[in-house]
This record gives sequence, C-alpha cells and structure tokens, in this order.
Amino acid sequence: MALPFFYTKEINTHSKQFILNEETSKHIVQVLRMQNGEQLNLTDGVGNIYLSTIADNNKKACTVEINSTINTTKSKADKIIAISILKNASRFEWFLEKATEIGITKIIPLICDRTERTHFRHDRMNSILISAMLQSQQSWLPILSEPVGFDDLVVEQLDDCTKLIAHCEEDKKKELTSILVHQSANQLMLIGPEGDFSKEEIALALNNDFTPVTLGSTRLRTETAGIVAATLLCNL
Repeated sequence: MALPFFYTKEINTHSKQFILNEETSKHIVQVLRMQNGEQLNLTDGVGNIYLSTIADNNKKACTVEINSTINTTKSKADKIIAISILKNASRFEWFLEKATEIGITKIIPLICDRTERTHFRHDRMNSILISAMLQSQQSWLPILSEPVGFDDLVVEQLDDCTKLIAHCEEDKKKELTSILVHQSANQLMLIGPEGDFSKEEIALALNNDFTPVTLGSTRLRTETAGIVAATLLCNL
C-alpha cells in the first residue's frame, strides 16, 4: 500500500527534522490519525520525494524526520496547454485536475475574443493542481500562469517550441501524430472558448507559425478538447 503523500512548498533539507504547516499537520493527525513512528512521503513539487517519519504528531505543527530523498527526472520537453477560461468554473477545474493527472507541465489560462468569464481565482485553481498531483503520486507540480490575452501569447517569441492550435473552422489540419512523433522540442497547444476562436484569432495564430491540428472527427467542449490534447501531447 502506498504511503500517504503530502505537498509542502519549501522543505529545509539542512535539518533532519522538519515542521509541517498547520493545514497539513491537521490532515495527518486529525483526519488520518497518524501516530509517531509512522511513515509518509513529502514532495516539494519540483521533482523531489522525501521519505519521512513522524517525530511529533502535533496537530498544529507536526514534526517529521526526513529519512531519504528521491530525485525524479522531469520530462525533457514541456507539454503546455493554453486554454480559454470557461464560464462554468467547475468545468475548468475538472480540466485542471485531469490535465495534471495526465502529466501536462504548464497550463496557461487564455482570455480570447469569445471568453465569457475573465475572473480567475489563481490560489484555488493552484490548490486543485496540488491535490491532483498528490492523488496521482507525482512529484512535479504543473506551472499555472496568470491569465494571458490571446494576442499577447500568440505574438510572443517562443523559442524551441512546437506551436499548435486546435480550432473548429473548416481548414486543412494536420494529425498530431504526424507532427510530434519525432519532436523533442517543447509543445504548446491552444484550445479556444465556447464558440471557438474568432476568425481573426485563427489568422493571427497562423501568421505567427502556429500549425492547425485536428483532435478528432467530433466537435468537443473546451474542457474535453483540453483533455484530448493533454493525452495526445503526453503520450507521443
């Protein structure tokens, strides 16, 4: 059985013992009822896993002793999805959770011409990424950027990056497998809002070297398209 897994942003490796924050301490002591001497895993979200033993199960400041450290290797290429913020926040949260489980390394919330909601609670959304990372027993937390305007992102100079856009307009589109099968560069996929990207946005993306790609033969919801894209990016 896997050991309980927790996230803490900053771990002091210079000392063998480490005090966890109150929220994590309460979960360990009050919810899981863990006792002194029991083991757990900690991660800092940047590839390190710390096998630890509870030294003092204080519900407000649980002290653990770090026994050993495992350093996990990050994927050589970043898998990035820039996706429109959705009017239904719960659907966007679902996308964040599943994209994290699948292995996406960065998520950029987009504000497009047809984006209906621009309010974005970054702290809440990041907490969803943390929960999904822990649930899926990973040690790399995806980077969640602040919302970015479509035009600002598209015209940005993105070095060493395969730039892709999935849209619903009738156009010649390529299969992802034909583009990425031999790619080692970072990969950025644009996913539009309800109602799709505007014609002007699509033209701007194509003029800035984005390649139009297909995600299948059916019309997908934004969050579903994001998950299909995440799955393809992380498995090619």
